[in-house]
Amino acid sequence: MSRKIYSDKKTKPDKIEQSKGREIAGLVVYCAAVLIIMLLVVKYVGQRTIVIGHSMEPTLQDGENLITDKISYRFSDPKRFDIIVFPYRDNTSRLLIKRIIGMPGETVQVIAGDVYINGYELKDVYGNAVMTDPGLASDPIVLADDEYFVLGDNRNNSQDSRFASVGNVKRSEIIGRAWLRIWPLDRITLLKHQ
Repeated sequence: MSRKIYSDKKTKPDKIEQSKGREIAGLVVYCAAVLIIMLLVVKYVGQRTIVIGHSMEPTLQDGENLITDKISYRFSDPKRFDIIVFPYRDNTSRLLIKRIIGMPGETVQVIAGDVYINGYELKDVYGNAVMTDPGLASDPIVLADDEYFVLGDNRNNSQDSRFASVGNVKRSEIIGRAWLRIWPLDRITLLKHQ
């Protein structure tokens, strides 16, 4: 034979309201903390960048999604052949993705389609073709102490430092280094720079 036990204690409605209020307040604080952390990550650590166009082929394809590392350059300087992200001069809401070729203080020139740094031919495995248009680099370009000369890997289909619309990229303009390809899923990989 089983017995039923009844409790004389009943939960008061005001205690239920307080409990629900605490849950809602806790949820609001949690969501606010997550939002603040996400904003800090996007501002200082990394951000998603979408490749638009064909200037970095075959390394990067149109429509690929990347994570741009925004923190590395706070502790070290950009290096030759790094793939960097920076704003377009005429439209700062538009980002460009190019490869560093010339370093601060160097002299860059394009002669017969090849890049020369301080008078010596650069052995570059990233360019997919001999350049047909040297642009501004047909004459020697002397980089200031805070400037970089950048090229797209698809040299004959790239607006880059050879053209006045892009020009030399100042250190302060660099948002970060393209670090990880996250889309499409079958091409997820860390990007090779050196």
